[in-house]
Amino acid sequence: MRLSSPSKVFFPAAADRDDGLGPERAITKLDLAEYYVAVADAAVLHLRERPGSLKRFVDGVTKKPFFQKRVPDSAPDWLQTATVKFPSGREARELVVNDGAHLIWAVQLGVVDFNPWPVRRADLDHPDELRVDLDPQPDVPWNDVRKVAMVVKDVLDDHGLVGFPKTSGSRGIHVNVRIEPKWDFTGVRRAALALAREVERRVPELATSKWWKEERHGVFLDYNQNARDRTVASAWSVRPTPDARVSMPLTWDQVPDAELGDFRLDTVPALLAAHGDPHAAIDEHAGSLEQLLDLSRRDEEQGLGDAPWPPNFAKQKGEPKRVQPSRAKKE
Repeated sequence: MRLSSPSKVFFPAAADRDDGLGPERAITKLDLAEYYVAVADAAVLHLRERPGSLKRFVDGVTKKPFFQKRVPDSAPDWLQTATVKFPSGREARELVVNDGAHLIWAVQLGVVDFNPWPVRRADLDHPDELRVDLDPQPDVPWNDVRKVAMVVKDVLDDHGLVGFPKTSGSRGIHVNVRIEPKWDFTGVRRAALALAREVERRVPELATSKWWKEERHGVFLDYNQNARDRTVASAWSVRPTPDARVSMPLTWDQVPDAELGDFRLDTVPALLAAHGDPHAAIDEHAGSLEQLLDLSRRDEEQGLGDAPWPPNFAKQKGEPKRVQPSRAKKE
């Protein structure tokens, strides 16, 4: 694989930033490529056969990226892809990262983190992964996020599912749950909403399932990350933070003491070499959504219907009004 402009800076050194944040020395395109070579086997486990768009930081992480959903026509013949359909009805041929060469090809285009769909190429309409995204509000301490993650584990355990936690690489935690590919995106989202509401019931002071920002507090469980075409950063992805943090797979025993700043581009390869991938067995734990869907049915019987969808989706059957609660009261 040929890497052009290997000395191009992707993460400026702290001394070169106005805010003083960042690594002691600048992280270059070559550094990023070498990181992905070091973690390739583990990273590809969480990307294999999954389509994903290209999030390109062509001028480094201090500049806004742009999303390229379509693989360019100039891509090499060996590059693997899948054609996905968006809620709008449009289609795009997206990258499928099936080995280390695909990682480096993407880095060459300025990709820093990888954001795959929760489906495999063989069946693009039935996810094999439910994703729990713990998104803390700006004033929420990190320890509260860890506490909510452990409640997520309890809810999954109680409903016959195995979760695999990882840091988001930013301020939150993701929990990936392998599932049998029997349900469409709507069914998986419905199960995710039921899970979010159950976590909220167990720790209402810490967690919320409320979609509208004006109603949120604590840690928001973003059930809509399970809607079609929504993606999150994959395990082992480097994130565009000043210090090049990594979305780090953890064991549940590690979650209560995990510190976000410990997992960076310059520290993670040694951790992987020493301890292996905590999520190596994830594919062996595909579970059923039946118990969560039973919970959803009970919620519906008690008057808890659907919750708001993302704005790019058509209005859904049973969805409440798409208007902020404070505005709805004035109408």
